[in-house]
Formats: sequence, structure tokens, C-alpha cells
Amino acid sequence: MKGLLRKEPQAEREGEPAREAPEPPDELLVRRARDGELEAFDALVRRYQRRVYGTIYHMTANREDADDIAQTVFIKAFRNLKRFRGQASFYSWIHRIAVNETINFLKKRGRRRQVSLDNMDAQVERDPDYVALVSHRTPRRDAHLSELHRRLNEAMLKLSPVHRAVVTLHDIQGLSHEEISRIMKCRVGTVRSRLFYARQQLQAYLSEYLDRR
Repeated sequence: MKGLLRKEPQAEREGEPAREAPEPPDELLVRRARDGELEAFDALVRRYQRRVYGTIYHMTANREDADDIAQTVFIKAFRNLKRFRGQASFYSWIHRIAVNETINFLKKRGRRRQVSLDNMDAQVERDPDYVALVSHRTPRRDAHLSELHRRLNEAMLKLSPVHRAVVTLHDIQGLSHEEISRIMKCRVGTVRSRLFYARQQLQAYLSEYLDRR
């Protein structure tokens, strides 16, 4: 019957490659994972593992620790998936687990390790002296850069795990205050005050070195 005839896809009729199906939204993957579809949870892991790992790594500055914590995060997420009510996005929910696990790790171990400097604070990168310093490759420039890296490491390591988390999520991962408030389960005003305090502390730690420049 005419009304039941299925039309051929336009791309196939014209000899063009078929379009890829759009990726399913998080909500659908979560529902499937809750129903026992492991492939759906694997898809969520692939979607967010890089950013989750990045957050953990920038807070711990150690790849082995970041690997271990990231594995723990996704295992906990899988085991507690039925508790996820969808009041926040899955992205915020998984990051909340990651931040909490990392903060607990830092508090328990109390380690003082170097933080990653792949993504320096934008304010430092815009500093005219810093721009001039990196414009020409010289032994003097390299010595100054090495000292700057060391000072930034020391400054970041003096922040509490909570303040380090806020700086990592906002200044490195680029999350908004609202997203961070959902991840850390606190008011937006608290996020702003913690970020302000952390930046003030970093500035104070770095002021002696910057003044000498």
C-alpha cells in the first residue's frame, strides 16, 4: 500500500555516504546503563574520562595517582548510578565524585607534589614581563622560566585541597561558577569567595618573586 512504502534515505538514493547517527544524550545512556546495558555506561566513560582525568591530574600532579583515582571514580559512579536522580547533569554528578575523591586523597596522603603547569593562570600569561620573557629563547629566559614554574608550583601547593579544586575547575577546566557550585554542592557565592581567596593567596605567594622582576 502506498502509505506504507518506506522511502529510501536521500543520501543512499544519490550515492552519498549515509550520515552518522547523532550520539545519544546522557539521559538516555544513563537509563540504559541502569537497565544493565554495560555498553551505555562505557559510552559515558568515553565521553567524560578525559575531562575527569584532567581535573584529577591537575589537583594531584601525578599520573599514577590520577589513573587510580579516575578508575575509582567511574567504579563508584557505576555502583551508585541508581542514586543519580538527574537533578544535575551527569557531567556535574561525575565531576562531584571526582573532586570529592581527589580532595579525600589529598587530605589522607597530605602529599606536596608539583601541580601541572600546562595551563597556567591566564593572568600570568598576559603579564607583559612574562610575554617579553618568552618571546626570545635565551639561557636567561630559560632560567627565569624554570624559576617561575617552581614558584607557581610552590604557590599552588600551599592552597588547601578545596581551594585548589576551585582554581582547577574554573581557571584550568574553564567551568562556570554555577557548574562548580553544582559539582561542589555549595552556593555560587561560596564558589566566588573561594576563588577570590585562592587567587589572593596565589598573588601573595608570588608577590615577592614578581616584585624582584
